[in-house]
Amino acid sequence: MSAVSELDFVRMKNRVKLRKSTLSNPESKLLFVIRIHGSKDMHPRTRKTLHLLRLRQIFDGVFLKANQATLNMLLRVEPFVTYGYPNLKNVKELVYKKGTGKVDKQRVPLTDNNLIEQALGSHGVICLEDIVHEIATVGPHFKETTSFLYPFKLKKPEDGVLHKKKRPYKDGGDTGNREDKINDLISMMN
Repeated sequence: MSAVSELDFVRMKNRVKLRKSTLSNPESKLLFVIRIHGSKDMHPRTRKTLHLLRLRQIFDGVFLKANQATLNMLLRVEPFVTYGYPNLKNVKELVYKKGTGKVDKQRVPLTDNNLIEQALGSHGVICLEDIVHEIATVGPHFKETTSFLYPFKLKKPEDGVLHKKKRPYKDGGDTGNREDKINDLISMMN
């Protein structure tokens, strides 16, 4: 293991210790997380956390429930992701434009409501609008709905939007919590 990945591990532990209390009350129950940096010189624990979040490639995005466990995981991988609170418009656009589901371990575009009813009908989710509602409201079957959806493949935004800096967003970088400003980034990458 290289010295850089060991340094990444030490920084990860320090981030979790220093900022644990600041994320205890999120503004929204719903988070949208986008991976924006690659895995060069990444500690194996950081890579494992990204895999648990289903963020295996650059510009993959997933919806997550904002609870303490999720927020702690995001602190660990903060130099590699950006996240925030999406609005209903962006949730709807992502599901309708980029949404793909798992059917027999295959990636299938969400064009037919019969596919959705077969996969999620037992949970009361039978159409695209039900998926959007379940995600936007963080309903009782949020976990089943989001695990049915593949991570969203987003486009690279225009030049100059992402600065390739692993500094926090509040300090002029790209990573970390963007709060409501994630909606602008989603619109550019959609």
